[in-house]
Amino acid sequence: MRTAAHGRQSVIMGGFSIRRLPTMRTHYCGLIDEALIGQSVTLCGWADVARNLGGVCFIDLRDHEGIVQVLVEPDNAQVFAIAEQIGYEDALQVTGTVRARHAVNERIRTGQVEVVATQIRIVNKAKPLPFHAHENPGEDIRLKYRYLDLRQPQMQHMMRTRTRLVQALRRWLDERGFQDIETPILTKATPEGARDFLVPARLHPGEFYALPQSPQLFKQLLMMAGFDRYYQIARCFRDEALRADRQLEFTQLDMEFAWVDEQQIQGTVEAMIRHAFEQVLDVRLPEPFPRLTWAEAMRRFGSDKPDLRIALELVDVVDLVENCGFKVFSDVAAAGGRIAALRIPGGARLSRKQIDDYAAHAGKYGARGLAWIKLGEDGQVNSPISKFLDADVLAALLARTETGNGDLVFFGAGDVGVVSAFMGAVRLKAGHDFELVEDGWRPLWITEFPMFEWDEEARRHVALHHPFTAPAVDDEEQLRSDPGQALSRGYDLVLNGNEIGGGSIRIHSRSMQAAVFDLLGISAQEADEKFGFLLEALDYGAPPHGGIAFGIDRIAALMAGTESIRDVIAFPKTTGAQCPMTGAPSPLPEAQLAEANIAVRRKDPAPAAD
Repeated sequence: MRTAAHGRQSVIMGGFSIRRLPTMRTHYCGLIDEALIGQSVTLCGWADVARNLGGVCFIDLRDHEGIVQVLVEPDNAQVFAIAEQIGYEDALQVTGTVRARHAVNERIRTGQVEVVATQIRIVNKAKPLPFHAHENPGEDIRLKYRYLDLRQPQMQHMMRTRTRLVQALRRWLDERGFQDIETPILTKATPEGARDFLVPARLHPGEFYALPQSPQLFKQLLMMAGFDRYYQIARCFRDEALRADRQLEFTQLDMEFAWVDEQQIQGTVEAMIRHAFEQVLDVRLPEPFPRLTWAEAMRRFGSDKPDLRIALELVDVVDLVENCGFKVFSDVAAAGGRIAALRIPGGARLSRKQIDDYAAHAGKYGARGLAWIKLGEDGQVNSPISKFLDADVLAALLARTETGNGDLVFFGAGDVGVVSAFMGAVRLKAGHDFELVEDGWRPLWITEFPMFEWDEEARRHVALHHPFTAPAVDDEEQLRSDPGQALSRGYDLVLNGNEIGGGSIRIHSRSMQAAVFDLLGISAQEADEKFGFLLEALDYGAPPHGGIAFGIDRIAALMAGTESIRDVIAFPKTTGAQCPMTGAPSPLPEAQLAEANIAVRRKDPAPAAD
């Protein structure tokens, strides 16, 4: 029911009257089109461009929907005088009549029309800006004035892409019975592979909360509580080094299912991701997503997050060169290492310096060198190692790698894991350098991860995913007999070379969880202190359960076409873990530290120079 009240519209909803006040605008700038020709509109926005051409003024007025051209004619002297005062990024309110443009601008959505101003109000005059929208002043300046940076149309587009992604995911989950349940932000410190952010507990002097690295344990407890299908758009915190795809605080879509296996989880979230890409980008992803085991991915691509848009693959050749005259190859073969080859189509055109650049790139990932063979367009072999290879071995290498005239083959030799890492990096570099990256989206599942990896420095096993991931065996003694060869029930979803989600079936037996803790070097006492609440919950009929978490920032960045997640986060930190805009982190007054029962160890002053 609607009622009129003093010229303003009111709406009766549930017994309450909500008064609708007149707004400052009737339309958005970027939505003015031919259907509005002849109508009066009121717009609000910023002066993207203001041009006084002597006899007429043009203003490009911008809001979050786009830009429209405003025309100010000289016969309206009062409005023209105001228009002459307008500068870059002034906040304006404009009333005028929509008409067809004489000179159409096909580059913008509103390019068929313009607004002839009848009234202009400068709502707020902008002082000279620290940078122009079309400049690239560097990360520190952009983040110091982030509110100005976010006004730029490309940044508006990126943030709107993120919004549409989250809306699509929420809608899909809500329609399928998933419950959105919040889990604590102040929780207990637990080892999950990165440092916790700690919060002093003022009411408990000397004790601390930790900000969650993920809602992992709480979502498992929710499955034990009978909620069956949970999700949360969760804020998470990890005190680790920053890079283009990592921030101290980040957002993930967290999900958990009860009474399921891997295939059921993967099938469900595949449908969800396909839906999100259709809604946000109008892109149809394949059905089903392809699958690779971890071992096969490492063997073929040298990575557990391979970019399948690059068709290049690694080829094992240890059996061909184990008895050759090249000592590097024969020694690695004798030690049980890996010798992998990578053919680069058209790579014979690389100069020696360019080949050395590839070797230097591989060195960043542990390579001690990079052997190579060129096959010229005339079929002539050019290689510093060819003199160590007899004709049969050389022919076999060229045949197995399918090397043709004009191609180049790189060889990596050494420890299995190291070779996979640096040859995988060479594969990616070559794919981009030689423009071998196909268009489109190539998702895939990586499955059958190792349960543990060996930490040489700590001299113990560590969990490849996390310590709550279920092993692929139900027998604890079988797990203990050879933990280095054990596989887990973990899985990652990879898209165009980026891990966008990871999860696993969880351990739901107390005895198996205790066995995994023991293999990780976590004593029974430590396990009880840190995870006693979980171990106790496992004693009360815990169902089989599993889940997955997706990086919202990372998916949004991919959808928006940017390499940095900072572009889809409203107020990110710099790579130095700082916020130039607010000045965080910053020191605290002594009184505030004392109230929180914290004593800060100040840095020693530098010694005075002699």
